[in-house]
Amino acid sequence: MRVKEKVGIVVSNKMHHSCIVAVNNRVIHKRYKKVITHTKRYVVHDDLLNVSVGDKVRFCYIKPMSKTKYCSLTGVLRKSET
Repeated sequence: MRVKEKVGIVVSNKMHHSCIVAVNNRVIHKRYKKVITHTKRYVVHDDLLNVSVGDKVRFCYIKPMSKTKYCSLTGVLRKSET
């Protein structure tokens, strides 16, 4: 079975061993044919504490660790410049 992975940008890293990652999905409206951007925020588990705000990261689903944390960080794709 293939593990579902997503790519997003870190928007907060103020929690211990956790960060919040925003994932943007662009969809076309069925009737009006306009492009709409949906943003979903995920609480991602980070063992190594090596991410900062603005980093582009990849994460995958795992078994739930808490009420809201069910994803784990798999890699940093691009570090932020600030």
